[in-house]
Amino acid sequence: MARTGDTSLRPRRQRRAGASLGRAPWFWALALLGQAAAAGAPSRRQWPVPYRRFSFRPAPDPYCQAKYTFCPTGSPVPVMKGDDVIEVFRLQAPVWEFKYGDLLGHLKIMHDAIGFKSTLTGKNYTMEWYELFQLGNCTFPHLRPEMNAPFWCNQGAACFFEGIDDGHWKENGTLVQVATISGNMFNKMAQWVKQDNETGIYYETWTVQASPEKGAEIWFESYDCSKFVLRTYKKLAELGAEFKKIQTNYTRIFLYSGEPTFLGNETSVFGPTGNETLALAIKKFYYPFKPHLSTKEFLLSLLKIFDAVIVHRQFYLFYNFEYWFLPMKFPFIQITYEEIPLPNRTNTISGL
Repeated sequence: MARTGDTSLRPRRQRRAGASLGRAPWFWALALLGQAAAAGAPSRRQWPVPYRRFSFRPAPDPYCQAKYTFCPTGSPVPVMKGDDVIEVFRLQAPVWEFKYGDLLGHLKIMHDAIGFKSTLTGKNYTMEWYELFQLGNCTFPHLRPEMNAPFWCNQGAACFFEGIDDGHWKENGTLVQVATISGNMFNKMAQWVKQDNETGIYYETWTVQASPEKGAEIWFESYDCSKFVLRTYKKLAELGAEFKKIQTNYTRIFLYSGEPTFLGNETSVFGPTGNETLALAIKKFYYPFKPHLSTKEFLLSLLKIFDAVIVHRQFYLFYNFEYWFLPMKFPFIQITYEEIPLPNRTNTISGL
């Protein structure tokens, strides 16, 4: 596994699930950060809540295991010759196409990536950002009986490897050139990706806003594969890339709610001096989302989720290692496939 060409970014070799029940040292560092933030939380009303970045990427907890290996053929990012001409490609395909074919494509649930081709060497490369432990683990926690608080296996990271699987992207999705950059631009972008990857460590599935209406208040922004692609396009535009004028759409998963209420972090909610009633309510909410359910358990869980989110209009969101209560509103949840234009170099530079 390799991301951004720096072997220090590679997750350590994972041991068997459950090999260690203790917290990794990095967790306590993050908990302290969260506790400090919680002290000032009542007065915080900045919307959307800024995605918190960190000074380092932690090693994955041994408990967290992926069914499918993250970035199995990853390779270092090459240093391009400055006068090389690099073609940039927009890549998009249905999520989990390798397992479900184009099924999720019909629902417009798409995965985004970026391709590059060096005209000097003729070599192709793919760069993408996704979950280390699959989407379910990033969206909902594990309720481990030996731990009082929900346990989250949530990391997302960039993956870079040589080659572009043309068939994968073309068959049910998109493979189209969107820009041309120099080798110097590519190298500067690679350095930016390294920094972005080291500081943006976790995945966020949901965009949470007040309503589906245009201009509605956004409470929380998602942080996923499409956002990585958009950030990279923006960086390339800042470096001088000229993008073609073509339509580009991205999948977004929305939750709709009234103004969220800050609840606290793991220590303040689930610690020795925490709120036992609130802690039980949060764990009760997450219980139906547990993995590896039988068909009967899955159907019963759907009923419980419907009752909590639709009937009682409640949702507990975990964001920035903190818990928030969302008073849900109709239409509650929605998957959209929205057009987000490619960046304009002039506008991007003027906004710096």
